[in-house]
Amino acid sequence: MTAAVMTDLPRVRNDSFEHVVGERQVRILRTAYRLIGNWADAEDVAQEVFVRLYRHGLGFPNEAALTGWLYRVTVNLCLDHRRASRTAHELPELPSLAASAEAAAIRDQQKQQLMAALLRLPQKERAALVLREIEGLSTVEVAEILGSSEGTVRSQVSKAVGRLREIMNGEEL
Repeated sequence: MTAAVMTDLPRVRNDSFEHVVGERQVRILRTAYRLIGNWADAEDVAQEVFVRLYRHGLGFPNEAALTGWLYRVTVNLCLDHRRASRTAHELPELPSLAASAEAAAIRDQQKQQLMAALLRLPQKERAALVLREIEGLSTVEVAEILGSSEGTVRSQVSKAVGRLREIMNGEEL
């Protein structure tokens, strides 16, 4: 993108497009990965989210509107991707920051097991759980992003937690 094109975009709190992307790309990528389970596909989704943001422009009334829009587009693109692929993805090795190699291996295995369990959840439950419990959004925000009621979001999160317990305990769904 050229600087001339960038200056013509509307602003959210006087931020440039690059600044908005820089502040949010890690969260969007992480959310996409948790919904899809594959880093390469998550990167593609995140890139498409920001392409759509560029096309849409930064004319949001406030930060909350921008954030909600980004999550809504991310979830929708991930759902579209999952519907299109319908194949199980192998989970990559997750990077470890642990000092102990043994502790790092255990944590990596637990992360992979949790990610595999997340991928077994129904898509809407997974999206509600990731946005509410992992990304830390409020129930109201998640409901708006998913186009559901607050009660539905609470129910989806509750069901997802129960299903995760069953999966992690080795019980079949």
